[in-house]
Amino acid sequence: MRRIVPNLWFDNEAEEAAKFYTSIFKDSKILDTTYYPEAATEVSGKPAGSVLTVEWEIEGNRFVGLNGGPEFKFNEAVSFAVECEDQAEVDDLWEKLTGNGGEESMCGWLKDRFGVSWQIVPKALDKMLKDSNQAKVEAATAAFMKMRKLDLPTIQKAFDEA
Repeated sequence: MRRIVPNLWFDNEAEEAAKFYTSIFKDSKILDTTYYPEAATEVSGKPAGSVLTVEWEIEGNRFVGLNGGPEFKFNEAVSFAVECEDQAEVDDLWEKLTGNGGEESMCGWLKDRFGVSWQIVPKALDKMLKDSNQAKVEAATAAFMKMRKLDLPTIQKAFDEA
């Protein structure tokens, strides 16, 4: 059991988001759902019996979604980085997370349709950026800084040719 669990504040979409995320990632499941009791309706403005929280797990990581209302919105100050094995995994996750209203950003960043920010990054990039040859690091960095979705073969080529 992990002691630190990310909690995501949604207006009313926590259950929809949990279903979306668990449909995308392997080894994931919804763990529990709680509902607003009558005693919370006045303060929360949410009807009794509506979804309060949803807890889900993705590859051993627990998350909680809270339907707290429209007061708070997601922004890029917090993001979830996903280390991908290869370009195929980058492409698959990018397509799924940007689909149905998501937005591409730069350098492997995107926002999903709920406004949650993600970094979809091939594992190989981290190794390149930690290489002792600074010219190779510069070449790889220059290549990916121009990209929206990261293109590992293009980054690798720039790295190799430096």
